Amino acid sequence: MTQRLELLPCSLEVAQAVVTRNKFQVEKLLGVRVPDNWYGSEVLDIFPMYGQVLIDDPSQLGWAIWLMIHIADSTLIGDLGFIGKPDQTGTVEMGYEVLSAYRQQGFAFEAVEALVDFTFTQQELKRIIAHTPDDHVASIRILKKLGMQQIARNENLLKWELKLESR
Repeated sequence: MTQRLELLPCSLEVAQAVVTRNKFQVEKLLGVRVPDNWYGSEVLDIFPMYGQVLIDDPSQLGWAIWLMIHIADSTLIGDLGFIGKPDQTGTVEMGYEVLSAYRQQGFAFEAVEALVDFTFTQQELKRIIAHTPDDHVASIRILKKLGMQQIARNENLLKWELKLESR
């Protein structure tokens, strides 16, 4: 939870409702409004696999999709999270997305910073990486503000890292 946002790890029940595109059920389970354009987000392609991951290993909850709820509007405004638990080196990859109506208001940074602070309390986590296109100025600004360092470039894609000891 932040001053303006509630961050919820996406439960199996919510994931299953998203997969079936049952907006009413998603809204009922979360107790918030879900804008129609959220169903156009890139993360939706992950939900079928994510649901199966939670069935196979419920301890993955919190290491994948988190939902970003705008408290004042009681609205789902985006999602963020990781691609699974930390690997053998203690590394996870992070991503995030905010609906266009809520961009350029600091919500992405607020959410990502809160999630990073929370996950760095987990003993097994040592490093977070992220990727962003080199022309995505807003994401680059967020990653720099978090203290991430650019460590690689592959054509138009930048790779960033944040190590526990640097926080």
